[in-house]
Amino acid sequence: MEQNSKLDYEEIKRKTLEQIRSGKSLFGKDGAFAPMLKDILESALEGEAEEFMQKKEAAKANRRNGYNTKKLKTRDGTIEIDTPRDRLGEFEPGIVRKRETILAESLEDKILGLYGLGMSLRDISGHIKEMYDTEISATTLSSITDKILPKVTEWQNRPLDSVYCMVWMDAMYYKVKIEGKVVTRCLYNILGINIEGKKEVLGCYISESEGANFWLSVLTNLKNRGIEDILIACTDNLKGFSEAIQTIFVQTEVQSCIVHQIRNSLKYVASKDQKEFMRNLKASLSSS
Repeated sequence: MEQNSKLDYEEIKRKTLEQIRSGKSLFGKDGAFAPMLKDILESALEGEAEEFMQKKEAAKANRRNGYNTKKLKTRDGTIEIDTPRDRLGEFEPGIVRKRETILAESLEDKILGLYGLGMSLRDISGHIKEMYDTEISATTLSSITDKILPKVTEWQNRPLDSVYCMVWMDAMYYKVKIEGKVVTRCLYNILGINIEGKKEVLGCYISESEGANFWLSVLTNLKNRGIEDILIACTDNLKGFSEAIQTIFVQTEVQSCIVHQIRNSLKYVASKDQKEFMRNLKASLSSS
């Protein structure tokens, strides 16, 4: 198989101008730059193969054994390249590794980002196809998104400081699709300020609803990860929340979040008076 054949730069120039005018991608299977990318990758692979054989042929009866053809997905589309192979199957290229079907880490980053936003594998596949003219199977997507799980688990279980000056604990509700049904889930967020005065997200936990019993399990997790004392815990005054906190952190002072205090106060103010009430309240808070 002939490698590194001379590129037709006049044809590349013509096609480039045509695709720029039409707004088409310059890369990918039919892109003007695809032959250049293919040529560069195959030249690099040839160089790697030659260097490998020079080192190995003296020690073993190994030699070149033609090429394999593989389709390589890039952020701008799919191209087809020829990769050198050796008789004993010991050549391990670095520029395009064996069994690697996605060239750009940036494409993997985009997939992980879409997955993090809650998109299904089918939605991600469709989005990648539309944006980059690249087909990615659910199996490949799953293997990529699986890279997140060990990192998430590591972050969830990381050790924490022994003392935090202040910790905010609150929950928010959001909609999520599970097996075709839209359901409500509760995300527990814990934000702390350490003794150096820096903010730190201590953890995020998911439940079907907010309750003091679940908060008790969250607080137990925080203690098991190294927290010995919290000076001030700021909460939304959920029933039983203060008791749950002081069950785990006996000396912690619990106070209600000012935002929740204001919201609770508004319940007792007529709607026509709420704007004036808020102006007066903000003025008194800023002067105090």
